[in-house]
Amino acid sequence: MSKTIQPRLIVLRRRQVEARTGLGRSSIYALIADGQFPAPIRLSANTVGWLEHEIDGWIAERTKASRTVMS
Repeated sequence: MSKTIQPRLIVLRRRQVEARTGLGRSSIYALIADGQFPAPIRLSANTVGWLEHEIDGWIAERTKASRTVMS
């Protein structure tokens, strides 16, 4: 019997995403518009957040890409 491992669904707010990525608000939204950054999820009428595992995955992809280009 195999079980699929589900990622922990932790929601990060914008300031947390900024702190993790080192990007500012306008850079984050510009990357989202270009399809290069995970889109936020709507939490309420005026609140959005990002799934932690998607942000971590984006950081890992950027790290891998930068290491590949440098070598």
